[in-house]
Amino acid sequence: MSDKPVRLRRADFRRFRAIPTRWADNDVFGHVNNVIYYNWFDTVVNAWLIEQGFLDIAESQVVGLVVGTRCDYFESVAFPEVVEGALAVERLGRSSVTYRIGIFREGAQETAAQGLFTHVYVERGPQKPVAIPEGLRTALVALTV
Repeated sequence: MSDKPVRLRRADFRRFRAIPTRWADNDVFGHVNNVIYYNWFDTVVNAWLIEQGFLDIAESQVVGLVVGTRCDYFESVAFPEVVEGALAVERLGRSSVTYRIGIFREGAQETAAQGLFTHVYVERGPQKPVAIPEGLRTALVALTV
């Protein structure tokens, strides 16, 4: 068994985005279901890539494929809250990047949940690993903690 994860704070991240919860996000226990957190992780990463011009979902020839995720939960959130998804880079390799993702209750200083999300960059067609493109690498370095 691994050690208990250290709960991260706002200073441990570089970018933030508001994410409204939806009625359908709640489960029978009255809080956001765990699978929704992984949707939020995907949204935080891919929205940043699209907004920065590094991902065109229809045309990009080099794309990041998810090869691993992890999430640790500290407290529940529920509809109709707005959460904040936070982003940083934990590790940057030649063809892979591991993002640090945090989910904060709106205005909170500590994460309600946090995790890791790893992309390996590949050529879209053959899906063979390639080096992370230089422009993207430069932007990822700026997100590194």
